[in-house]
Amino acid sequence: VPLILIIILGNVLVCLSVLTERSLKTATNYFIVSLAVADLLLAVLVLPLYVYSEFLGGMWTLSMYICDALMTMDVMLCTASILNLCAISVDRYIAVVVPLKYNRNQFSVRQLVLITATWVLSLGVASPVIFGLNQVPNRDPHVCKLEDNQFVVYSSICSFFVPCPVMLLLYYWIFRGLKRWSSGRRRSHLHRPSRGRRSLSLRLGAALQKEKGRAREKVVYLMPAGLSPTSLTATPTTPISPASPVTLTTDEQAEGQTPAAESDPMTTQMDSVSDAENPERATEDESGRENGVGKNHRPHTGRRHSKSNRVSGRERKAMKVLPVVVGVFLACWTPFFVVHVTKALCESCDIGPTLISVVTWLGYVNSAVNPIIYTAFNVEFRNVFHKLLCCRS
Repeated sequence: VPLILIIILGNVLVCLSVLTERSLKTATNYFIVSLAVADLLLAVLVLPLYVYSEFLGGMWTLSMYICDALMTMDVMLCTASILNLCAISVDRYIAVVVPLKYNRNQFSVRQLVLITATWVLSLGVASPVIFGLNQVPNRDPHVCKLEDNQFVVYSSICSFFVPCPVMLLLYYWIFRGLKRWSSGRRRSHLHRPSRGRRSLSLRLGAALQKEKGRAREKVVYLMPAGLSPTSLTATPTTPISPASPVTLTTDEQAEGQTPAAESDPMTTQMDSVSDAENPERATEDESGRENGVGKNHRPHTGRRHSKSNRVSGRERKAMKVLPVVVGVFLACWTPFFVVHVTKALCESCDIGPTLISVVTWLGYVNSAVNPIIYTAFNVEFRNVFHKLLCCRS
């Protein structure tokens, strides 16, 4: 019962956080919401009936139709939970290995297809039970279980033994991509220190130039009435000397050449580091560029390198929890599927009901741990959780 309450509380907080907090409405978090919905439905529709059966010593006293519906929902929601974990690993792989094709702040068709596929496949795996597969002759009405051993093997392969290697392979490639990115970034810092100093001096020079421009504008507006600012406009008959106090407008600066500091490679790397430390600012900066703000102030290649470094820096920070993700997933689900497949294939093996009950509930523990793994390591989620639990606006 406490496990059910923890699952409900954790996954409700995840859903409310993404729905109420604008900064959390990112592509990756929609996968986490899909995972939370699967775990929440499992805790509400499936686990209470299992608790009821456990209190009766494993005896089933309800209708066989309710038993078949329970088995269908159990298989479907456990499969949906695991496939959502697999879909998150696919999304993480794209974000880390091919970041230029990944948009963190926009829910794309690819992500919609992934989420839809997880639920359709889960329903397809579980549908034979509701269509009468469990209706076998001489069925014991006091035991609620999957009666067809071949279906147990089939559903285990689709729910675990195929998605698990895919997840492990994707996370291995993610580790490789992060290691390659980290070593490349380290080499760039070692080989280009002078460019970093030059970039800083260029930034300071640009700031000083900007302040001088503002001072010139004040001088222009304080001129006598006889000399209006429009009289200083460059015309073919009135050439302007280099010492003239005329300043370019914002539009003219945008059309002109961009300062070297804006496109300096080391500058983009420094930006990526600061964005990694402050993901919220990076999100605002990135969304601003995608909405067209500042597009004229940075060359195309500079934007590409900046986005690549910024996304990689953010994902590198997020991927510190990868060993926890993989370890908890394997620890919770491997015993469950190994024991059930062994029981289905080996009729002479003596596997008692106590062991089956332990590994079954161990698998359900994963639904309680998922919100902790995928959100508690995120500062934004923690802050929103604290606001929701403390009823703050």
